[in-house]
Amino acid sequence: MKTQIIYCHPSRQSYTYEILKQLEANLKKEGLEYEISDLYAMGFKADMTEEEYNREGFINIDLPIPNDVKDEHKKIEKADCIIFLYPVWWSDCPAKLKGWFDRVYSVGYAYGYNDEGNKIEKMKKVPYGIVICTAGHPNEFLKEIGIAESMRNVMIDDRLGKRFTNKEMIILGGTLDKEKVRLIHSQIIESIGRKIKEYCA
Repeated sequence: MKTQIIYCHPSRQSYTYEILKQLEANLKKEGLEYEISDLYAMGFKADMTEEEYNREGFINIDLPIPNDVKDEHKKIEKADCIIFLYPVWWSDCPAKLKGWFDRVYSVGYAYGYNDEGNKIEKMKKVPYGIVICTAGHPNEFLKEIGIAESMRNVMIDDRLGKRFTNKEMIILGGTLDKEKVRLIHSQIIESIGRKIKEYCA
């Protein structure tokens, strides 16, 4: 049972990094194997090249897939669970994670049709996907102004979509007052390993 964490934050002083460390501790405690794709530490390139666009935009699957994208494909294929962990910036994920979806969800791998109208998808259906995001505003406020629903629609319905059998989004809101929410958030993270075992058994 393998968990892949796609982590996106530039600072190790951040609350999001604190959550990453708690998540690692929980997975270890539950005896789960995991790997981290730290997009900033890896120097993952968010913007696609012109050749990549020509492959995507014109559905030209004869053009090559870059090696860094192929590496991410290999990680997906080995994963029973993928966790996306990031901060909410301007109602969405950081640009580097958005670029991960732009480039890694390549045509012929995560989506696409051939000339006969048949699907051309190589990506496996991952048993469990979890989106965990930290947000300054409290969850109640994010729900009230419609941002929580908007983020769920984009991440769960579109980006994870039918590529995952089970999926959920966890918003760790209220981080502007971290001491007020830290215990609640820790309890939520403490449950992740058990959920992975349940959904990926």
